[in-house]
Amino acid sequence: MSALGTATTRPQKRRLPLWDNARWIAVTLVVIGHAILKLIGEADVAYTLYLFIYAFHVPVFVAVSGYFAKSGPPDARQMQRLLTDIVFPYLIFETIWTGLRWILGGKFLLDYSSASWTLWFLLALLIWRIALPYLVLLRYPLTISIVISIGAGYISSIDGTFTLARTLGLLPFFVFGWKLRQWLLTDTWLELRAGLVWRWRAGALGLFGGLYLLITLNIETLRELQVRRFLLYDESYATFDYSSWWAGGIRLAVILLAFALIVAFLMLIPRRTTWFSELGAATMYIYLLHTFLLYPLRETGVLDGPQPGWVLPAMIVLSVAISIVLSLPIVRRVMRPLVEPKARWLFRPGAATPTGTIVLPHRDRK
Repeated sequence: MSALGTATTRPQKRRLPLWDNARWIAVTLVVIGHAILKLIGEADVAYTLYLFIYAFHVPVFVAVSGYFAKSGPPDARQMQRLLTDIVFPYLIFETIWTGLRWILGGKFLLDYSSASWTLWFLLALLIWRIALPYLVLLRYPLTISIVISIGAGYISSIDGTFTLARTLGLLPFFVFGWKLRQWLLTDTWLELRAGLVWRWRAGALGLFGGLYLLITLNIETLRELQVRRFLLYDESYATFDYSSWWAGGIRLAVILLAFALIVAFLMLIPRRTTWFSELGAATMYIYLLHTFLLYPLRETGVLDGPQPGWVLPAMIVLSVAISIVLSLPIVRRVMRPLVEPKARWLFRPGAATPTGTIVLPHRDRK
């Protein structure tokens, strides 16, 4: 199963509605976060919602990917999937974005080391999936990943090149997602009787409600403290004037809070099949394509400056609509060559041995 829920035409194990529901809601929150970005400078209510969403939605997205990641030595099929599911889409969409910026009057600069907008996630996912089998050989992979994340924030030379800052900064959430599967929490949760489920969900709602209230009451302070930049994990602490030794403690607090919010988020996700469960199989399409629909609003200046109060809810409704439309079968059918390129012509018909000879599948042997 692909980390982002793609590859719907390939043989699949039985899908759990819980995870498809979680995928679709998480990616829809990603769209909302991008859609309201231009509003946060002028409106505290938009900034409050933005900080609230960013406290958990990217960690959730990363954790879901980690949950389905394989930690054993990769076989030939898994290595091929890394290319077709991650590397090829990255190269395709980075090239498209370069061409689009050039057509709109920018300089033609094809630089695959600097990911355009949301494409950072593909590079990070590639590195996480490659690194996981090595990381889990160690005794305390989650603790080590937290130390790596905190330590990376002190090194100014770790920046956006090959999205390394975000890759290391968000690494704990990928490992946390993998640990959730090792702890068998999904099985325990799905088997829990309804009465206990609603008790846990009440606690989860209390956590989210308390967080939103806390942000609302302290929005000006949070704006001055530049908390938003801690939630992006894409630069060193010193870059935004947090050069003190204790800056890593803030990242640690943000990480631990996000762990709790990930679990609370999953508790609130419907365990049964819903109207959007099927849409959860198309999250890669939503993730890669929604930016093209939001780009005009983001770049034309139509959302710059103070906006009427109805604009924020309108952008939320628009985001949900975009997420639904990009999940439709017709969109997936048309865009599949770009989002899920098979590129069979690039691959050998069989796996290569260490000596370089090709071992054909049994059915191809004479």
